[in-house]
Amino acid sequence: MSASVPAFVLTLSALCGSAAALGGPANVRLTSYNMDLVLRWDPPEGAAGGATGDLVYTTRLGDSPPPHRVGCVNTSSLHCDFTRLGIFVSEYGKYEGSVHALSGAERSDWVASAQIALDLDTVIGPPNVTLYSSGASIEVGVRNPAFSISELKEVYGSVTYNITYWQDGQRDKARSFGVQQNRVVLSDLDVWTKYCVQVQVETWNPTPSEPSRTVCETTGDRERAPWVAAVVAFIVLAVAASLVAVAVVYRKRISHFLCPKDTLPQHLKQYLLAPPDSSTRLVGWNSQPPEEIYHQVSVTADRRLVEEGRPLEAAAACNRSQQPDVTGGGAIVVEEKTSDEEEPECSLQGLQ
Repeated sequence: MSASVPAFVLTLSALCGSAAALGGPANVRLTSYNMDLVLRWDPPEGAAGGATGDLVYTTRLGDSPPPHRVGCVNTSSLHCDFTRLGIFVSEYGKYEGSVHALSGAERSDWVASAQIALDLDTVIGPPNVTLYSSGASIEVGVRNPAFSISELKEVYGSVTYNITYWQDGQRDKARSFGVQQNRVVLSDLDVWTKYCVQVQVETWNPTPSEPSRTVCETTGDRERAPWVAAVVAFIVLAVAASLVAVAVVYRKRISHFLCPKDTLPQHLKQYLLAPPDSSTRLVGWNSQPPEEIYHQVSVTADRRLVEEGRPLEAAAACNRSQQPDVTGGGAIVVEEKTSDEEEPECSLQGLQ
């Protein structure tokens, strides 16, 4: 009797505790990178191997103060991004995450992470750096890292860019300075020399940002760049002045050419703009030229009048006395007379 009682107690304890027999996830931690919020964990101890293929996890996000909000449910992954789930997260909030494991009918206890303050514990990523060479100087342009929520200057306000630069291959002689502008010119450089630049962002976050990638650029000639710029500016100004002078001198001609005062008559405009009449054009192409009617005319004068130098008077007299018979078709014939005093006689002689 006395031996059966402990056995019964142990059996009852095992049955009641079977729901919590599965171990909880290990190394649970809440992380933040560029203002995101991600819960990460490792599998429960002893859960490695093929027997745990059905192991899934459920997460929740705890505010300070509570309540908790459910995150990923029955996920087989070992992390849960709360910001991608659309859960509202404040830049200045304090949060903790928790997760439990499930395998069939077994469920582990909730395991919570340490609490973090988002603006103080987030890791700020590297800025993007671009270089522009101009003569013997280099302009450095810095673009802030992109945040999951809000923007860098909206969260931290005052931002300092710690710029480090050195000649290529001489990192041990690097020089550094901090500025609050995201564009700065490095002017104390040697000509035709390759320089490398790296930038870090500093805020009131206790941890500086990750350093940017190293970017290198080569300077140019100190004397040549200003001379080239001056020549280009002079040519542009000279061309512009010439165009203005030509426009002033020939402004009337240009105005008359662009806006002529003479205009076509209205009826001519209507004729030119009217569509062509196809029937009229066909008639013009198919018609034959009219038949011309002509008559052969010959003039004969008195030989003596020609010898005395009066052929024109004789012809004129004939012309006054007789007209050509256009309808009958004939010719004017001047006949000779026997007497010098008489005028030449003109007659019509039909030609067949």
